[in-house]
Amino acid sequence: MKLLTYEVQELHKLGVQTDEGIIDIQATAEKTRVSNVETDIMAVIAGEEQAINQLSNLLKQAEKANTVVYVDSENLVWGPCVTKPHKIICVGLNYRKHADETNAPYPEFPILFNKFDNTLAGHNSEIPVPKVTEKLDYEVELGIVIGKKAKYVSEEKALDYVFGYCTANDLSARDLQMRTPQWMLGKIGDKFSPIGPYLVTADEVGNPNDLHLKTTVNGEVKQDSNTSDMIFNCAEIVSYLSQYLTLEPGDVILTGTPEGVVLGLPEDQQVYIQPGDVITCEIEKLGALTNYFVEEK
Repeated sequence: MKLLTYEVQELHKLGVQTDEGIIDIQATAEKTRVSNVETDIMAVIAGEEQAINQLSNLLKQAEKANTVVYVDSENLVWGPCVTKPHKIICVGLNYRKHADETNAPYPEFPILFNKFDNTLAGHNSEIPVPKVTEKLDYEVELGIVIGKKAKYVSEEKALDYVFGYCTANDLSARDLQMRTPQWMLGKIGDKFSPIGPYLVTADEVGNPNDLHLKTTVNGEVKQDSNTSDMIFNCAEIVSYLSQYLTLEPGDVILTGTPEGVVLGLPEDQQVYIQPGDVITCEIEKLGALTNYFVEEK
């Protein structure tokens, strides 16, 4: 199932993408007179398989009764596909060719840093280029969304704790990131973690370690790779993190970026993100996430 959120009067509403359009879950449930269905994305994630089954049953009933309510997609304001993650954990230098292009050794253990919920943004949203950086970079990344509380899980069972996956852009202010050995400052700008457009349930994705991903900047392909180039695959990452902290439903893990970032180019060829740029990050089965970069006011 392809889940999404959209904004109405600063509230996030739940939608489901179908071939016919985006379904307004709350309005469809009310019109179909179905009450046992979650209408908030975080509740759906926490509800796991039961919540998905309830949504699926609602859609079947509504289709049969002709009570499906679709969203006006032309005027849709997309929200982040996960609205209130307890944690946003990121993995750095997790693609072999990306480590190669930045002349960095392959890490022996996952390199971890964190982001906060101020960084969340949705598909088609505008993102201000902060005044405090001159080196804002793009990073297409596979996002893992946890569905079950996970502590001390094995690699063999780690993906059983995943609710779904999404496309993300781990925006990075390189001059701030490299100011100290700790990367956080360059990663925590407002709207520095657009995610979406969809949260796709794990059953639809299949193997997350073999997905094509790419970034285009103003229509020109800049990143073009596959998650199979990860140094630590999705199961290894989830298992590793669960040894040190408890992962909760709705936690988001950004798994690293492939080669093709601005930082990896020779210095005389580096052109960082500017106001007016349009950047699309796309991952196979998960959809294309587009954002418009504007001058910070």
